[in-house]
Amino acid sequence: MITPWEVSGEVDYDRLIQEFGIEPFKPLLDQIDNPMHLMKRGIIFGHRDYHRIVEAMRNGDKFAVMSGFMPSGLPHFGHKMTMDEIVWHNRMGGMAFVGIADMEAHAVRRLSWKKTREIGMEYIKAIIALGLDENSVIYFQSANERVKNLAFELAEEVNWSELKAIYGFDGETTLAKMFVTSVQAGDILLPQLAFYGGPKPTVVPVGADQDPHIRLTRDLAARVSIFAFERLDNGVRIRSRKGREYLERLKDLDFEMKFYEEHVDVFAPPDEVESRVRELEVSIGGYAFVPPSSTYHRFITGLQGGKMSSSKPESFISLLDPPEVAGEKVKRALTGGRATAEEQRRLGGQPEKCVIFELYTIHLLDDRELEEVEGDCREGRLLCGKCKKMAVERVESFLRELQERMDEVEGRLDMYNIIS
Repeated sequence: MITPWEVSGEVDYDRLIQEFGIEPFKPLLDQIDNPMHLMKRGIIFGHRDYHRIVEAMRNGDKFAVMSGFMPSGLPHFGHKMTMDEIVWHNRMGGMAFVGIADMEAHAVRRLSWKKTREIGMEYIKAIIALGLDENSVIYFQSANERVKNLAFELAEEVNWSELKAIYGFDGETTLAKMFVTSVQAGDILLPQLAFYGGPKPTVVPVGADQDPHIRLTRDLAARVSIFAFERLDNGVRIRSRKGREYLERLKDLDFEMKFYEEHVDVFAPPDEVESRVRELEVSIGGYAFVPPSSTYHRFITGLQGGKMSSSKPESFISLLDPPEVAGEKVKRALTGGRATAEEQRRLGGQPEKCVIFELYTIHLLDDRELEEVEGDCREGRLLCGKCKKMAVERVESFLRELQERMDEVEGRLDMYNIIS
């Protein structure tokens, strides 16, 4: 079962790609200059429309990166993965938006507003300490009037039957939990409001459990925009969702075009056409949203197996854990070792089944170190005891440095654009 609020059982990523139309990420790698390690190592396994972001990075065009965190528990290494993706896109030129989903935590987990704020600030300090720049937009959902107003507008386009089909809601689902889905859509589309510079490609790095929000938001982005686009061999077919009179406005654009009763065919480079038409829509009061792009990363395994989850303290290493406490958790983590040291020397280890090796892959080692550890493990030269000892040292060292930076960040939070 995979929903935005619950993940259980074995996750079949190939099945997710096939059933929900997620595209494999690997074919894009050669098009990205200096891709981040999560891309190269297959941790980011899929995407929707990420080519828009690749083109924006390559051409130096404006784009945004947006994701959020539900403050239902302390930030941990699973959250760090998303934080690293946001920071990487931010460094590649994207304007960063970070939402603290306190409305979701309040509605779904029944946490008090005071508690969601207290926990939410820890997420904020952590992502800033990891390198988020000062021009980023950081906010709590409950304090962001633009998000809530947009959510209300988007909610007009969704009915109960659709929410039931997407999320599996039933007669026991509260209205607040249902409304949170439109708030999430408001989060995702926030970077494209006129206040933040208007329509632009926006990537949302998430785990596969959040794909229902992406699918709904992509549909809503189209429903609330005036013009719809269909690529042709020699141009773009444009339709209006708001009536024939809007198609007449296209005559103001200097393109070769042919008018029909229900659409207009424009014969010019598609990217240029769509950009100009979106500018026109914004000028007449429309949204002109670009369908949001997304990347999907694999779930990080809990220390004792299963998914790392804030609701299961034994499953995660918190970014706030005292380093020595985190070290003890690492010592108890599952490994891919054999039954005995002799057997492991003879047969080699199984890093693909090892929580420690996953920590190395996602968080702790560079490419050269990772290759060396994997080779030594598979050949039986590296036993689990020595490997865990190194992991303990790396985790403790990382947490000491991060927590020092978080303490330093706390003294300069007023330099950031935090809506709280």
